[in-house]
Parts: sequence; structure tokens; C-alpha cells
Amino acid sequence: MKALLFFLTITSVFFSCSNPESYDILIKNGQIIDGSGNPGYVGDIGIRADTIAAIGNLQDAIGTSEIDATGLVVAPGFINMLSWATESLIEDGKSQSDIRQGVTLEVFGEGWSMGPLTDEMKVDEEKSQGDIKFPISWTTLGEYLDFLVDKGVSTNVASFIGATTVRIHELGYEDRAPTAEELESMKSLVKQAMEEGALGVGSSLIYAPAFYASTEELIELCKVAAAYDGMYISHMRSEGGRLLESLDELIRIADEAKIRAEVYHLKESGQANWGKYDAVVAKIDSARAAGLEITTDMYNYVAGATGLDAAMPPWVQEGGYNKWAERLQDPVIRKQVLQEMKTPTDEWESLMQAVEGPDKMILVGFKNDSLKYLTGKTLAEVAELRQLSPEETAMDLVVQDGSRVGTIYFLMSEENVKKQLALPYMSFGSDAGSYSIEGVFLKSSYHPRAFGNFARVLGKYVREEKVISLEQAIYKMTTLPATNLKIKKRGTLKEGYFADLAIFDPTQIQDHATFEEPMQYATGMVHVLVNGTPVLQNGEHTGAFPGQVVKGPGFKE
Repeated sequence: MKALLFFLTITSVFFSCSNPESYDILIKNGQIIDGSGNPGYVGDIGIRADTIAAIGNLQDAIGTSEIDATGLVVAPGFINMLSWATESLIEDGKSQSDIRQGVTLEVFGEGWSMGPLTDEMKVDEEKSQGDIKFPISWTTLGEYLDFLVDKGVSTNVASFIGATTVRIHELGYEDRAPTAEELESMKSLVKQAMEEGALGVGSSLIYAPAFYASTEELIELCKVAAAYDGMYISHMRSEGGRLLESLDELIRIADEAKIRAEVYHLKESGQANWGKYDAVVAKIDSARAAGLEITTDMYNYVAGATGLDAAMPPWVQEGGYNKWAERLQDPVIRKQVLQEMKTPTDEWESLMQAVEGPDKMILVGFKNDSLKYLTGKTLAEVAELRQLSPEETAMDLVVQDGSRVGTIYFLMSEENVKKQLALPYMSFGSDAGSYSIEGVFLKSSYHPRAFGNFARVLGKYVREEKVISLEQAIYKMTTLPATNLKIKKRGTLKEGYFADLAIFDPTQIQDHATFEEPMQYATGMVHVLVNGTPVLQNGEHTGAFPGQVVKGPGFKE
């Protein structure tokens, strides 16, 4: 009997050693920080196809491909909560500026989404295209996301349905409330998008025509999304003079629609409002204590970027760009707009009034080739060149360029940026496209957040300034947003989850993009895997396009 047991034991050991566990990719000896916020540990990860098959001590295993992660952090891929890569990924699906920071999921939908579109909206959108031009072959939001994946993208993609898009679909650019019939149609569009996999409803309320929507209108749309366990996410009506009142509106929408809600790029805009930070946090904490699920995201810079439309009253923009440009050429209207641009008000959000002066406004995005020589200059510099006031110059540029003109505004305090980073419910979004440093992208300039937002968290605020720990930072870029969005099997390193991974050197990860020279890739990210496929290998893009559409909780086959 003893001889038999000895034989079986020896046979078992021999069998296990001669038939080691095998994986498609084996990541060895990495510092695993799984996204939970718990301390990291040294271990191995085995991947089969697009899935994490094993985590732990896999020293006896083998991989068809092996990655030695000694000295490197192995984390879940990062989630970009506010991406504007909707067009840049059509031009180039590599998503270079984000992949090189470890981003594996781009989330779209800040007010505007790439569907649903009417035929008229398609025509308008194609006319408004700048350097990146493409035919619009899709109609619904779900069709757009499928189009991206079919074309080929390196990152995963997901989207909210834009409240602005739904409004334009039914009302155009009119400043009025929807009729009962129109509101029902808007709600039907939200329902369709949620069943296609939208994450919820996104709004952007400082801009026309979103500005024209009432709180009640938004509540009705959000009730539909709430029925599918979606989220409401909002660029609020004000981030400055009426910041607290705008936060009250978001909280009211969350309460009455019974929906989770997130504040896009939380900030206190304009020096006069920097002192509101404590009151903002107190309001959010109070709402959370009362049972509402309120969260926030941010980009980690003291400047924002949008257009010159944010410097002009919404009424002059009613009817869309053509009507706006026409009015700006009417001497009587122009005089009125000039006066309103100069006059402080709480009636609308003026970013031009929030900055300290036109020298704190950098012009970065022109559609007209004849104006591109002004790229990178401040509004003050261009006004001096033209011997006009900054306000008149802004109006002229909008008319001459055929666009709202991309503009960077210096608005925030570094002290508040640091305090926000540490909020337990704070995640991150670049509020930018994802670009390559070649081709058509060289025709414009950008906010450095497009190239450095996530690397900046890990380099500047974790390693150098120790504002938050490495484990906290990774939690805020992975598990927290995935949980908020109700995304399945992503955002955490766990067996059975999709193999989206960011593998980086914590001593070297660093952003390099500046406002003067923004088009500089971050460094220190060594490997990135999306759905089990390497898209960054030893710091270089592999050219792979394994990105998939990530569906929200209401998705129906």
C-alpha cells in the first residue's frame, strides 16, 4: 500500500512538472496594484485570449509570450471619464497620446454625442468639420461606436447619449421648451440609446443650445436613463459665479430622477470663486450622506479648454453657427454683444470674464488655414496685431474661421487642484482627443491634458508631491470609474475580468506636454494590453486594434 501511495505521489509530481499551466501571455514578477486601493504585492498574471485567467504565484507556468515586469507596476487599464477622441479616432485609431499613458477605455458624451443624428444634423456636422474630414455613415449612437470598432481602434470605447444631441434632434437650435410630443420623442431617443449600450445621459449646460434646456427637461430624460441603471453626468451651468446653485441643480436632478450623477471636470473657475471649494465639497458630502450617489471627475491643470463661444452670450448663438456668425456681423447686435461680453453677469457663464485678462486665453484650434498662423498666440496678442479690443477680435475670429475657435482659458488654482485630487469620489478625464504627433494633427495645437493628464497624476502628484498614494491614484483611474459606470468585468485585476492592463515604471512615469509645447508623449508606460492584446510593447505602439464597444448596464441584445 505504501509503495502504491509513493508511486502515485511521484507520478502526480512528475505529471504536474511535465505539464505546467500555460497561458497566451504570462506577466511575471510585477508589482500588482489591482485597482481596489489595497497595497500592492509582487505576483504574476496569466492571460488567455482576452481574459485574466490567473493571478498569484505562477512561477511554474509558461506563456506563449512572457513579460518580465520586475520593478514595474501592473495595474488595470485606465478609464478616461471624459474623452473627446470621437473624431481623432476616426482619423487614427491608435489613440497614441492616451495609450502611452495607460488609457484603455475612452468615454464620450459630454453633452454632444455622435448619435442619434437626423439627415440635417449629418449635413451640418460634415460642413463644420475642420482638419479631420469623414463621411457620416451612421445614424444612432450605437452605430457610431460599432463603426469605430469596425474601422479599428486600439482602445475600448463607450459613450453617454448627449442631452444636447437629443435636443437638436427634435428642436434644432431654438431657445424654447419642447412640446409634450417633442419631449416624448427625446425620451424615446434616450431609451433607444440606453438599450444600445449608452452609459447614461450627458449634458453640457454652459453652451447653446444646451443652455436653453430647463431642469425639468433634464429630469425627464434622466428618468429614462435611470430605468436602465444609467448615470447622469454634467458640465454644469456654471463653474464660477453660480457654481453652488448649479451643483444644487445637479443634486436635484439626481434626487428627482433617482439617478447616479457625476460632475464633469469639477473646478472653481475664476479667482473670485476659488474660495468656494469647501462649500462645494460640503454640498457633495451632504448629498452623499443623504443617500445620493454623487461623484466627480477632473483634469489636473489650472487651465481649461473650449471655444470662444464660452466668451459670448448664449442668445446670440441661437439657431446654430450660421445664425451666430450672421448676428455678429450686424452692427447693432455686435454692439450689444460687445457690451455683454464686458459686463459681469450671473445670467450666463463667461469664461472670458473669469480669466484675469485676454493674455490668459490661448487660441489653439482654427478651421481656416489662413488663420492657422495665429495658433498658440493669446487673444491679447491677436487683438494688438489687429488694433482692436479683445472682444471685437473674438467676434471677428469666430466669423472669419467658420468655427467657435478652440481656446485655452487659465481659470483655476493649483491649491484647489491638489485638494480635489484627494477627494474619495474623484476620478479623471482628459476632456480632450487622443492624438498622434504626425499627419493632420500637426495642423492644430492642443491643451497638454491630451498628452499628459493621467501620467501627470502618477508622476507629479503621486511620486513627486505625494498628494495621494499610488494605490489611491490607480483606484481613482480604474475601479472607481468602472464601478460608477456599472461596467462589467473591467477596472480591476481579477480572474475572469477582461485583460486591460497598464504596466509602467513608477520611478519614470512622467508627463512632458506643456502649454507652449503640448505635443509631447508621456514616458514611463512600458506595456499596455487591451482585451489581452499588446498595443504598447516596450514603450512602442504595436499597431494593434483590439478595442471593443463597452456597453452600459441597460444594453439589450
